[in-house]
Amino acid sequence: MSGETRPAPDWAGDVGLGVQAWVGDTPSTPAEPRPDRPRGGRGGAGRREGRKGGRKATRTWEEREAARLAREEAAAAELEADPEAVARKILLDTLTGQARSRQELADKLAKRGVPDELAGELLDRFTEVGLIDDAAYARQWVESRHRSRGLAPRALAQELRRKGIDDEDSKSALEQIDESDQRAAARALVDKKLRSMRGLDRQVATRRLAGLLARKGYAAGLAFSVVREALGEAEDDGEPHPDF
Repeated sequence: MSGETRPAPDWAGDVGLGVQAWVGDTPSTPAEPRPDRPRGGRGGAGRREGRKGGRKATRTWEEREAARLAREEAAAAELEADPEAVARKILLDTLTGQARSRQELADKLAKRGVPDELAGELLDRFTEVGLIDDAAYARQWVESRHRSRGLAPRALAQELRRKGIDDEDSKSALEQIDESDQRAAARALVDKKLRSMRGLDRQVATRRLAGLLARKGYAAGLAFSVVREALGEAEDDGEPHPDF
């Protein structure tokens, strides 16, 4: 084998282009920077253009609207010229750094005017290669939202439904959270809220804490059980939380 060194592919170092290569799309070579354009620096002439008295000139509403319409017309022309390339780029850009459900991606394509038939074909292809996986997405979403926001299965199910996750994938994802997990998360929410409820009447405190848990999706039985437990322990410890 000779000592010949192969040049790196054009997409090396670019996640988006790398994924394009993975799904079978030939990435284009990134454009070389224009030699006549300054590459940065706050003192560049390009950054001074449009300034008056050291401040950036403010565009009028008409100018902003004209710019917006120009961008929309350019995007529409690009979509008409090569709809598949544009749709694939929309998907890759949306997926970069964060998983999405198939329904979220379909909505994104529809909003950008991609034809339904083309959108369906690309979504199927992305699903086949594993870039779209609603079951994995649902599991990740449930774990993250339960841990960071303390949401109960009922609230999480509503969120998954809005994201277009089907009942089977939703049910499987929600099975990660058992009753002990729910109770621990509910208790953490109550303990945190209690720190800002000093001097409140016990009945008022109970109502507010139970309402907090209800908004997080907890059933009434579990919510009131956790609240009674937390208030009882605070009373036994002599902590000056609510006015028991």
